[in-house]
Amino acid sequence: MVLATAFSLPAAAFADELSKPAGDVILTVDGKIGATNAGDAADFDLAMLEALPKATIKTTTPWFDGSVEFEGVLLAALMDQVKADGGELVVTALNDYQAPVPIDDFAKYGVILAYKRDGNYMPVSDKGPLFIIYPYDSDPELNTQKFYSRSVWQVRRFTVR
Repeated sequence: MVLATAFSLPAAAFADELSKPAGDVILTVDGKIGATNAGDAADFDLAMLEALPKATIKTTTPWFDGSVEFEGVLLAALMDQVKADGGELVVTALNDYQAPVPIDDFAKYGVILAYKRDGNYMPVSDKGPLFIIYPYDSDPELNTQKFYSRSVWQVRRFTVR
C-alpha cells in the first residue's frame, strides 16, 4: 500500500529543493528540471545567479560598438543547478519574444547568461537584466544570424524541453 501511494505522487514531489530567492525574482526555469524552489519551477534572484560559476566574455557584437566585456553565469552550470533533463531551452524575454536554444551550445561554446556589461549591471532599458552571450569572436561560425537569434536579451524565463 505504501509503495502504491509513493508512485501516485507527482514527479515534482521527488525534485530536489533549491534555496528560495531572498530578492526579486529575475529568472524562472521550468520544464524538464529536477531541482525546484517554486512548485514545478526554479526561481532565481540576482544573488543566486552571481553565486553560480561565472565567466567573462570580451567580444564584439552586432548590438554594441566596439569590443564589449560581458560577465555572467555559465549556462552549463545553471543547467546543472536545476538538473535540466532536456536538449533545448525555450527562452522567453520580458516582451514575450521566444527563441529555442540548444542546451549543447552551453558547454560547447562557454555561453553565459550575462548580467553585467563593461562592469555594470544591465538595466531593462539596455538589454538587461539578463542577456544570452556567445563568444562571437572566438569562432567565425558564431558570427552568424543562427547564433545571433539565440542571443536573447531581457531574458525572463527558460523552459527546458
